[in-house]
Amino acid sequence: MNTERALPRDLMAVDTPALVRLEERAAGLGLSQRLDPAWLTAHAAPEGRHYLRAVLWHGLSHRPELPAQLRCELVLELRTGEQVLSLLDVLAEDFERLTAVTSRDEGLPVARLLGGGGLRSVREYEAGG
Repeated sequence: MNTERALPRDLMAVDTPALVRLEERAAGLGLSQRLDPAWLTAHAAPEGRHYLRAVLWHGLSHRPELPAQLRCELVLELRTGEQVLSLLDVLAEDFERLTAVTSRDEGLPVARLLGGGGLRSVREYEAGG
């Protein structure tokens, strides 16, 4: 893990097709935190807007060929309209290509959700809790 590298502070937004591609890439690389792309396709709002916030650098010491990834909190909008929390490991180059949220009106509610613990996790959603 590279603790000397600054953590990006931007909140990033992504649509459902782009999020599915990020999840497929994470799965293809064998990254630790990801959702099954088939589950995501079945449950994510087709026209949804999802948010990623980097929380730490994560490296796989047993796979030195992979660069450190950004472990991100993911606010996922479901077909039901509910938002749930997941984690997604993303390569820095992929994170940098996402769209930064620049509107305070859009970013502040998401930041409050992430900071307040008011989101159920995907696991809790699946369990019906």
